[in-house]
Amino acid sequence: MTSDEFRRIALSLPGASERSHMGHPDFRAANGRIFATLQYPDKDWGMVKLPPEQQNNFVQDHPKAFVPVKGAWGRQGCTSVLLHAAAKDTVAEALRIACSSAGKPVKQASKARGSKASAASRRPAR
Repeated sequence: MTSDEFRRIALSLPGASERSHMGHPDFRAANGRIFATLQYPDKDWGMVKLPPEQQNNFVQDHPKAFVPVKGAWGRQGCTSVLLHAAAKDTVAEALRIACSSAGKPVKQASKARGSKASAASRRPAR
């Protein structure tokens, strides 16, 4: 797997686009959320943001190619991909999962709080 192949596969996914984030290429779902990056920490690596259970599967099945990112990002599914050690079809599967997952609506408690706050702000003053 090369950087060019990673890029080509990522951009072939429905709604995907390429931008730049913190000095390296990133790939975003149609809603603008990042699902993958390239060249971090260097040109030999990519990253896919997987649901944690999928991350665990890729890391267990392909330990030479997939490694959780250290810290909180890794616990949230960010998974480093050593490009030269990864099979193209395996990375394509990971990118499809990451893009699909990034395209789903975000469930956050703050959204519920926000809707209560906005409802309160619509109440007439007394």
